[in-house]
Amino acid sequence: MFDQCGRKGVVVGVSGGVDSSVVAALAARALGHHRVYALFTPEFDSSNDSVRLGRLLTERLQISSALEDISPILKAADCYARRNDAIRSVFPEFTDEYKCKLVLSALSESNHYPIYSIVIQSPTGETKKKRLTREAYLGVVAATNFKQRTRKMIEYYHADRLQYAVAGTPNLLEYDQGFFVKNGDGAADLKPIAHLYKTQVYQLAEYLAIPDEIRERRPTTDTYSLEQSQEEFYFSLPLDVLDLCLYGRNHDIPPERLTEGSGLGLQQIKRAYAVIDSKRRATKYLHSAPFVLGPPDQKSLVPSFRQTSEPLLACRSGDESDVSKS
Repeated sequence: MFDQCGRKGVVVGVSGGVDSSVVAALAARALGHHRVYALFTPEFDSSNDSVRLGRLLTERLQISSALEDISPILKAADCYARRNDAIRSVFPEFTDEYKCKLVLSALSESNHYPIYSIVIQSPTGETKKKRLTREAYLGVVAATNFKQRTRKMIEYYHADRLQYAVAGTPNLLEYDQGFFVKNGDGAADLKPIAHLYKTQVYQLAEYLAIPDEIRERRPTTDTYSLEQSQEEFYFSLPLDVLDLCLYGRNHDIPPERLTEGSGLGLQQIKRAYAVIDSKRRATKYLHSAPFVLGPPDQKSLVPSFRQTSEPLLACRSGDESDVSKS
């Protein structure tokens, strides 16, 4: 990494979850704890457990860390206001005092393609759920994507300051299925666990002696004010079951062979395969590099450079007559 990136260490955004904890632990083992810098970037909707468990990890690994509350940046960018406006198009009574989360219908409990709904909770605890319109869904997601992009901006600030690289934390499920924000948590200089299934990450976490409380924590998005699992937000299946389905799809295993180990029926596995393929198509854009219409023609650039530079060269040589003619 030092030779290829010209960097002295790594910055890791630590969320108190198992993925970022494993990445931080791997970095500390590979580079030394003095070359790893952990960042806690909570915001208004974050769980208090995120920073608490993050500090538990950094103390265990003896790595340096910093806390950057990104709430003021998000508020200045109208992240919360834009999200709330989108929600009000479905629930007009929604105010800043309400809590909310996006949920996806469970694949194992339905016979149709998973669809998104919004769940809101009033200050008195009353909960309502309603299917989102396309416009409302896109508005909520676009606004909340500010959070991941702001976190990455902060990570790269510290990386530039320290001359470090930024380590990404997606596992194979997230990387393959597009569970990341482009130029947000999808941006990184290296992604150490993007080839590992979630079950493999847990095995590695045990080997690396990640604190039990982190390993036993339910995987969460930590993005919305209501508690929310990754399963109900994006994957529609328990992660260990989805691991099995993804492995089966990657290795062309017939759905019939997965019925016993997965606990799913044949039609549910076939639907899981279809959803895996659909998400790969839908999120292909997230993996794409910027489109360049054509390579620059270096020869064509030379005359324009000479045209703009010759008067300046003339000035430097004191030949003002050439400048006046140009």
